[in-house]
Amino acid sequence: MSDEVKTHFTLLAQYNQWMNEQIYCAAAELEEEQLALDRGAFFSSILGTLNHNLVGDIIWLKRFANHPDAQLALQAMQAFSQPTSLDERLYWHLEGCQQARQTLDQLIINMIADLSDESLRQPLTYHNTKGQQACKEFGLLLLHFFNHQTHHRGQLTTLFSQAGVDTGVTDLLALIPSQ
Repeated sequence: MSDEVKTHFTLLAQYNQWMNEQIYCAAAELEEEQLALDRGAFFSSILGTLNHNLVGDIIWLKRFANHPDAQLALQAMQAFSQPTSLDERLYWHLEGCQQARQTLDQLIINMIADLSDESLRQPLTYHNTKGQQACKEFGLLLLHFFNHQTHHRGQLTTLFSQAGVDTGVTDLLALIPSQ
């Protein structure tokens, strides 16, 4: 990885926070019943998908907290319980989801700020949700982490569109500065 790698991850962390803010603004336009409505999505509803993104982030951030250069920034992950399934409902109302989302997004930004290109190249050993051990390059795991969020936010923008709510511009390009 080149010296530009951390800059790229900083951009991804900022994009993640920005898009999550847009997603939660869109969600606030709907009533709780509409958020919980089974829309035939993989995680059933808008609220189910918001919860899944939180579950995925908590699982990965707890793994990332074992990386020596991420431990300090992710100390607050100890306050989050380990999810027991990928479809677990951590929060039954938007307010709780949003508060957790804001906390996690700030932890992600803080973690990226503490990393170096060297730390991104280091391996991270972790166990998946089935208990199988894996060891992969930390930076590539972070890339997967951000990609997972983007994937499910794409599902959410579709669900919002179907509910008549516009999430606005969603392109990473919106955050890339002009030269």
